[in-house]
Amino acid sequence: MNTWIAIGVTALGCYAVKVAGLFVPEGALQRPFVRRLAALLPVALLAALTAQQTFADGRALVLDARVAGVLAAAVVLVLRAPFLLVVAAGVVVTAGVRAMGW
Repeated sequence: MNTWIAIGVTALGCYAVKVAGLFVPEGALQRPFVRRLAALLPVALLAALTAQQTFADGRALVLDARVAGVLAAAVVLVLRAPFLLVVAAGVVVTAGVRAMGW
């Protein structure tokens, strides 16, 4: 039951933050610092989530097949391949490394 309460409180909090964003003055959003921060923040959050999902297992640091998949995806991304090819490279390399037993 506590989990559902936490989910409900989190959902309400997220909704309140979204609604609060509607009340931010237009002038504040046009500042160069705010515009730059708004452009970079999603990339930083996505990178942090990817790193957490790749290198962590609970409270321990792990290096397993996921690291090889992320590295393969990064290489394909540097080559400016389409996004689906980047994801496919990561999936195939991760599956291949896991199939080899690592």
